[in-house]
Amino acid sequence: MEIKLIVVGKTKSSELVRLINEYVKRINFYKKFKIIVVNSLKSKKNSEKEIKKIEGENVLKSVKKNELIFLLDENGKSFNSRKFADFLSNKFKTNKSIVFVVGGAHGFSNEIKQRANEIISLSEMTFSHQIIRLFFTEQVYRALTILNNHPYHND
Repeated sequence: MEIKLIVVGKTKSSELVRLINEYVKRINFYKKFKIIVVNSLKSKKNSEKEIKKIEGENVLKSVKKNELIFLLDENGKSFNSRKFADFLSNKFKTNKSIVFVVGGAHGFSNEIKQRANEIISLSEMTFSHQIIRLFFTEQVYRALTILNNHPYHND
């Protein structure tokens, strides 16, 4: 069982990278977890639609046919931490690998939306793509601690 986070573009802040890496290490105690970075496209020659299409193709190259894909987008389905833990638990029962995707600055292409199993929101607020990586890895870690019966601060 593996969890992958595919992100478009690199995390530039060394402070964020350090914090993300700390959560990756913690997550790997419970489940295999890795982050895959695909290049973002910053070209004035390409339209927003072309950029989304190319970035989407790059993301899909990193996904296997049998993997479930969940896009992270503010317009997706929301969970509290316990419900997200339950969501992951249910997916673990049916699949070997789960993929979450943070898109580029322009969002997701229609092709990747069609391939996705579901769209998930971490918040209705808009966050930078850099920050959402930290928030998401923290939430995966929190979900895994809940599933492994560690004390949860809301209990």
